[in-house]
Amino acid sequence: MPDSSPLPPVRLRPEAELAHAALSTPLLSRAARLARWAGPETRVDAGGGLAEEQLPAAVELLGLTGDDAVAYAGEAWRVAVDAGLVEIVDEEAGTVRAGAELGLLTGGSPHDVLAVWLAALETVLADASVPDLDDLVAAMDEDGEVDFSSLDWDPEAEAEFLDGVLGNLYLLTVSEDGPGEGPVPLPALAASMIVPDDMGEPTNDVLEQVSDAMMRLDDQFRTLEPVGLVEYRPVDEALMADADEEPAALVDDTDVSRYGMVRLTPLGVYGLRARLLEAGFEAPAVGELVDKGADALLDGTSAFGQSAARAETEQWLARREPLASARELLAAARGADPGAPLRRLRCQQALSLVGPEAEPALREVLDDPELGGLARVWLSERGAAGVPAPSEALVFWLTVDTVAAQLQAEGNSDELQALVEGLAEQHSGFFSAAWRVDHPATADVLEAMGRLHPDKKVAKEARKAAFKARSQQGG
Repeated sequence: MPDSSPLPPVRLRPEAELAHAALSTPLLSRAARLARWAGPETRVDAGGGLAEEQLPAAVELLGLTGDDAVAYAGEAWRVAVDAGLVEIVDEEAGTVRAGAELGLLTGGSPHDVLAVWLAALETVLADASVPDLDDLVAAMDEDGEVDFSSLDWDPEAEAEFLDGVLGNLYLLTVSEDGPGEGPVPLPALAASMIVPDDMGEPTNDVLEQVSDAMMRLDDQFRTLEPVGLVEYRPVDEALMADADEEPAALVDDTDVSRYGMVRLTPLGVYGLRARLLEAGFEAPAVGELVDKGADALLDGTSAFGQSAARAETEQWLARREPLASARELLAAARGADPGAPLRRLRCQQALSLVGPEAEPALREVLDDPELGGLARVWLSERGAAGVPAPSEALVFWLTVDTVAAQLQAEGNSDELQALVEGLAEQHSGFFSAAWRVDHPATADVLEAMGRLHPDKKVAKEARKAAFKARSQQGG
């Protein structure tokens, strides 16, 4: 899984839509059919699986054909038991009855249906980490017992590997610069777990590890597709035939899809987020702040990308009257703490979505040292009359505040470097005046400008100005 830092916010589909998708998945629909079919004459073995003599009837009920029909029926029955659709009444006698959860699939809320699906998902994820049947058969001893030590199989390590892959797939899906709902090449996903970040050209040994990981993931994603977690295009069989001869390449420019393509479904995004939350990760979703105050909105969206922040803010504003929301946003934007500049930037972005009804709120803060600058910007952009010109001190304060906000939001980005170069070019005496600005972030902003500006002479001026600002602030 990703590290413990907050994950990008995700946009979830409505629960009713997700519940409908869950009910339509092949595996859960099969499990539900078996649960409704099971009756007083149904018998299970000591492990809770369908008795062998009843598997043909289950296969026929589900309309399954082919070599894997019995295995698919057995998997659907395990899901039915694990998800509570079927309850074992007497383990010794092997009798069963309908479980309490079965009625939820037709009479429960969308949230109830999704809870059943999540239980089914856990069963499938556990199955996906188990060696395939051929390996298990090969590891059986004379008494029919599986010698797990000969499999070179570590259940905990396998589960952690799959969790890590799914965590990376979730991160790619929800990141604003990722593929979104588009597919991810299987080699890239495998490489994200194997190839070190600081490695340039992968070695043959690393390529071989990536190839092995791809083959494992190919089996696992085939297992995960019927539960609706992913849509998967498997690895080309011809490539599998050559896998023993040489490692599969990480990228094939001619047709990368031959190496497998996987995408999280909207239901899969919901499921992985639920698992991340259960594991203690911070995995926000757009819309969670709509009932909270402006302070929570501005702080909460400070870690969002621009698109997600706008979507969250639009939902928040839709529930409020424009003038009152503008006043609340402006009040929440005040402060001298390190996060205040970014709150003001988010406030300015939020106010850009508010109509002319908010004008009185902006006029009320024209004389506010922290908010007067953004108020003038808002009023001027809308062609309002009687907007007082800002003082030079206010212009410089707003400039420092803006750069501080960009630093917090993006770090040393290309956009911020362009802003820094533009400021230094437009104002020849910028640094001689900027160090005097009474803003808590003045020294940090000037130091950043010294790091970012490509001209050594200008960068030196910025560093000298930062030293003066820190001395003035007593630091």
